[in-house]
Amino acid sequence: MANLNVKVGSLELKNPVLTASGTFGYGEEFADFIDLSRLGGYIIKGTTLAAREGNPYPRMAETPAGMLNAVGLQNKGVDYFIENIYPRIKDYDSKLIVNVSGAKPEDYAEVCRRLAPLDKVSAVEINISCPNVKQGGMAFGTTCAGAAEVTRAVRSAYPKTVIVKLSPNVTDITEIARAVEAEGADAVSLINTLMGMAIDVERRRPCLSTVTGGLSGPAVRPVAVRMVWQTAKAVRIPVVGLGGIMCGRDAVEFLLAGATAIEIGTANFIDPSVTVKIVDEINDYCDRHGFSNVSDLIGALEC
Repeated sequence: MANLNVKVGSLELKNPVLTASGTFGYGEEFADFIDLSRLGGYIIKGTTLAAREGNPYPRMAETPAGMLNAVGLQNKGVDYFIENIYPRIKDYDSKLIVNVSGAKPEDYAEVCRRLAPLDKVSAVEINISCPNVKQGGMAFGTTCAGAAEVTRAVRSAYPKTVIVKLSPNVTDITEIARAVEAEGADAVSLINTLMGMAIDVERRRPCLSTVTGGLSGPAVRPVAVRMVWQTAKAVRIPVVGLGGIMCGRDAVEFLLAGATAIEIGTANFIDPSVTVKIVDEINDYCDRHGFSNVSDLIGALEC
């Protein structure tokens, strides 16, 4: 077997396979299907300062080679997580990473400040694709200034690993990556969902209550691989790749493009055991191609 250990900043992972926020709940929902200790880590659903109800239904729609979602960060808030959920999931033998969202930089910082004392929370993933209420509804992740502001606030409040999740709905994602790197991000993860829309032609109405939503699944993978490749060349911090990974071959594609680790999202809805299968498939790839360490695959694209 190959050595599958990788490091994302100071975060040591037993293998490069993580789960994508919003597709894996709090991990415990999948405990009947897989051994969570086999994962490098799991990223729990988006957590905010106050409870959020999310968007009205319908908020998910299947599309060719993917799906749209507009769930709207439904969760019961960080205090509920700390008091009720964390005690149930803290002892899984896998790195626990909390995805954090907010309406303003102070919200992000306060959530991270409350999470910091939790020993078993190894890192936070900062979702900068949420509406910025103070700036007229624009997403933090679409401007260097907005991305830098949130990262700076979180860095001052959280001493452990900070991963910043980037939006692909920008002209040049490398500019955003460099902006958060300059403010102390330990890693970046990309891509978040692409904005999309689907219409029910019989009813002549949008399929989602919000009209538009985030597109994920295999349809976005070539875009994600391209952005990971560009970003890995532009920053010195590790890149975590995600977007349409359905099997080990897809995961290796991201590693070759420069990702240090990968996240599995939409595939979890199709096969709840897909994550551990991908761990095995990455190992098989390394064995077949003579790689004794998975780290040797990172950025090994020949072009």
